[in-house]
Formats: sequence, structure tokens, C-alpha cells
Amino acid sequence: MLILGIESSCDDAAAAVIETSRPGVASIRSSIIANQDEIHRRYGGVVPELASRNHVVTILPVIEQALEAAGCALGDLGGIAVTRGPGLVGSLLVGLMCAKGLAQSLGVAMAGVNHIEGHLLAPLLEHRLAMPFLALVVSGGHTALFVVEDFGRYRRLGNTRDDAAGEAFDKVAKLMGLGYPGGKVIDDLARLGRTKAVKIPRAHVKGAPMDFSFSGVKTAVANFLRSEAGAATSREDLAAGFQEAVVDMLIRPTLAAAHAIGIETVALTGGVAANSRLRERLAEVLEAEHRRVVAPALRYCTDNAAMIAMAGSYRLLRGESDRLDLDAAANLPL
Repeated sequence: MLILGIESSCDDAAAAVIETSRPGVASIRSSIIANQDEIHRRYGGVVPELASRNHVVTILPVIEQALEAAGCALGDLGGIAVTRGPGLVGSLLVGLMCAKGLAQSLGVAMAGVNHIEGHLLAPLLEHRLAMPFLALVVSGGHTALFVVEDFGRYRRLGNTRDDAAGEAFDKVAKLMGLGYPGGKVIDDLARLGRTKAVKIPRAHVKGAPMDFSFSGVKTAVANFLRSEAGAATSREDLAAGFQEAVVDMLIRPTLAAAHAIGIETVALTGGVAANSRLRERLAEVLEAEHRRVVAPALRYCTDNAAMIAMAGSYRLLRGESDRLDLDAAANLPL
């Protein structure tokens, strides 16, 4: 079955085509992403109204590019998977309405997908994973630990109590005057800095070892920048110290979860999974305990439609579908 995936939950408009005949095993025929970094850079973050307006312009060309790259036509599709939440409701509606129109005109099934489920199953695009496995989802909007028990069965073990890790990266980059998006800029700067030159406190959630909290580390950086030491410290050292603190705060709950449930395979996924230091440190720590660490290629860490197609494929292969009155849900629970 050829499945078209459509993703428009935030500022990236994406379309992909995968070919699959059984759940969890797919060939990626194409994956196209149109990002809006240049539009939002001047504001230091995503402006929802601008994001949704741009999706109206780009979504159909992106789908056309995905079909062309996959070497197929609309009539070859067996189903459509589309993100219905969580995310920016205006952006979600653009992708969802487009998917509904295509599904109705083509007479094919449509499956609405939870964006977080897409990230949870993104590692399956390139790796064979036996379930259950532990997944650390780290992005601009989400930081959480899940046990992926089976397709459609996910158990949340821990969650952020405030900011997501990616949000902390963006806010600290703005405080440092580094621009947007902040994650890659800080990652690149940190490679040139010393991780122990600046002492950034690590937050722990009392009584909840698998939960996260990143608001404090952002405040610590803001206070440091206002201090005499902050004025005398290089941006490279501050970036390295901040990044090391965030990585430590991501690894500790992940280890706690792995120990608590005894799962050997850990998947790292989401936009912040592209961070080079996080990938390196998590692999070192978990492999020292003889646990397997799996992460998607960088292009499948950030928001993409291939993961949405994968997440919708198991339902479509079973003959399941959603009605055409399906609505977007900005706070869709998993």
C-alpha cells in the first residue's frame, strides 16, 4: 500500500509517501519538508498566524513534490495519514482540510494521527525494533518518556512540568542573542566551548524521578548573563555549559525509567534528538549498561510527514479510517 503522509502541526509543511504491507515495516519513497525559519527568525519564534497562512500557500506544492519524488500519482495512493493534533490549530487545520479533500475525491481512507505518536514511531522508519521499548521524545513542544507497548498502545512514564527541552534551547538562544531556531546554533557553539567552564544548576522533580523541568535552567542562564561573570564568559563556554545541563537533565530520568521497567531498548526521538551532544552522551551512558540506543536520522527527528505516514499505516492496513468530519485538536492527548 502506498500511503501519503501530511504534517502541518507547527511551522513546517511536510508530505511523504511510504510503501508498506505490514505494520512497522515501510519503504520511504519520498519525504519533502518546507520550513519557515526565514519567516519567523525576525520574531525569535513561531508566529501562529504567519505559520498557518504560509501553509495555505505551500501545502499543495509540497504534496505534489512528494508524489513526483515517489514516482507515483494521486490515483496510486491506498490511504492518507494526516496530523490532527497536538499543535497550532490554524496550522493543523490546513493539513487536515487538505487531507479530507484528497481522501474524498480519491475515495481512499484517511487516518488522523497524533503528532507525538509520529515521533514515537519515527525510529521504525529505519530500524527494526521489538516492542515494548522505551522512548524519550524531546522537541520544542514536548519532553516525555513513554513505553511503546504496541501500535496504538503507549504508556506515559514521565513528562515535563513546565518548558519542553527544545523550548528552553530557543529561549536561551534568544537571551544570548543567537537568533532562531536556537537548538542548532547552541549545538554548534557548544562544540567550541568547555562544558565545565560555567556551572549551571540541574533541576530534579522531587518525588517524580521520571519527570523533567527546564524553566529553572533558563532562569539560571538569564541571571548569569546579568552577572559580572556572564559579561566575561565566552558565548561558546556558556552554550556548552547550558547544553550539558540540559543533556544531564534528560539522561537522568531516562536512566530512572530504564531501570524501573527493565527495558533494554531506548529510542531517542523528536527535534532535540538531532542534538549531537545528547545523542553522544545518551549512547555512552546506556551502552555502558548494555542497553540498545536507537535514534532516527536527523531528517526524521524534526517534524516530517514520513513519521506521520508510519503512525497512520497500522490503522490503514487494518482497514480502519476516520470520518471526514474529524476535527483538529490543539491539545490532543495520546
